[in-house]
Amino acid sequence: MATVSKIPTRLAAKIAPRLDSLSARLIAAAAVWTVLGLLIGGLLLSGVFRSSVQSDFDSRLLFDLQGMIAAAEPGPAGQVSLAGRFTDPRFERVYSGWYWQITPAPGSAHPTDVQISRSLWDHTIKFGDSKFARGVVHYGNAPGPEDQPLRYIAQHVEFPISDTPQPNDTKGYTFLVAGDQTQLEAEVAQFNGTLLWSFALLGVGLLVGIFLQVRVGLVPLRRLSEGLSRIRGGQARSLDGKFPAEIAPLASELNSLIEHNAEVVARARTHVSNLAHFLKTPLSVISSEASAQPGPFADAVSKQVTTMRRQIDHYLARARAAGAVNAIGSRAPIAPVLTDLVRVLTRIHAAHHIAIDVDCPPELAFRGEKQDLEEMCGNLIDNACKWAKSHVRVSARAGAGATVEIHVGDDGPGLSPEERARVGERGERLDDSVPGSGLGLAIVRDIARLYGGAMSLGESPLGGLEVLLILPRIG
Repeated sequence: MATVSKIPTRLAAKIAPRLDSLSARLIAAAAVWTVLGLLIGGLLLSGVFRSSVQSDFDSRLLFDLQGMIAAAEPGPAGQVSLAGRFTDPRFERVYSGWYWQITPAPGSAHPTDVQISRSLWDHTIKFGDSKFARGVVHYGNAPGPEDQPLRYIAQHVEFPISDTPQPNDTKGYTFLVAGDQTQLEAEVAQFNGTLLWSFALLGVGLLVGIFLQVRVGLVPLRRLSEGLSRIRGGQARSLDGKFPAEIAPLASELNSLIEHNAEVVARARTHVSNLAHFLKTPLSVISSEASAQPGPFADAVSKQVTTMRRQIDHYLARARAAGAVNAIGSRAPIAPVLTDLVRVLTRIHAAHHIAIDVDCPPELAFRGEKQDLEEMCGNLIDNACKWAKSHVRVSARAGAGATVEIHVGDDGPGLSPEERARVGERGERLDDSVPGSGLGLAIVRDIARLYGGAMSLGESPLGGLEVLLILPRIG
């Protein structure tokens, strides 16, 4: 159950971009601009719709106002009447939300004689300053019956008085038509709700599209990264496959860099081999000459020649390993290397009848050069064969993290903790009775450190010395 529960988490981690990745930056930037664009667009559309609805509402009020003014019948004393001339069911129902009102202008006779629609019942509409300019239409808002939010339209009209001795005498009235804006606000709210949900769905769709576009668009970069990982792991030597026109030059340059790196390493190995050959030949001549003329001087020369050979072997091995570490795409299976070494060393030490056991899973692979693995394992197994009585055991297994642990133990006399420290850390040679340069363990230690590994000495279950070699692993 624990394994099954981890699958969705791993899948989500693979699909979701990291916060510091290029995908996350592109998605975040596009998401911010998308949200801002939708927000601004939604506000603009909402404003346009409100303006359109308000304009339509005002047009209806203006139409009713013009109809009311046209239906007004003036009397000889300047009075005005709408009786039977302006009928509309909306203005008949009490508190219907549609109202009209005729208010005498200030200073005229009977200023409190206000005519109202039946829908107003016993209320009047307070519309502020009633000194409107003649013929000008005014718009405004005012509270109505039952606190209805009203939108009104008003116009000042002058009517002539026929039964007055004064010529051109007129009486002014303010005609007003009002409507409840609750319906208008309801329409706007309904539109805003529809707009909100539609834009939310559109935004989610756009974000999903952006996510897919970015993830699909960056697939070539992920292929490039995976190709480099395979090269680093030794599973490939170059970037293969077709890449888009924008990525193809980068892939080509990386392949050229990998080829150049391989050429540099190959030249370095050649120079190291040539240097070893040119140094060892003169040393062999000097050693032969010293052996031909016995004496204290010859012994001193022979001793220094031996020391020089050991130092040359030591530092040439380190130089070769350092060059291999910098190579890209190095990978060496461990089991075949151990099998070949055991076959060769069994023949070399056949006179001592040494039995060598090997236990290594076939999938283990060393992240490095095969030659360096052979150098390290060969020195360890050869050293164990020299000191073993009859049995040497070699085993390899995966270690903590991306490491591999190689154990080489024997049934020989072994070493005390103090001797192990002197041999393992300082590379001292404790016994000259066994042939060899005495640099095997030191070379193994130095090569392992170059690869980020380590070497340690301990006591073998067989009774002798056991060497633990920790190296980087692939897979």
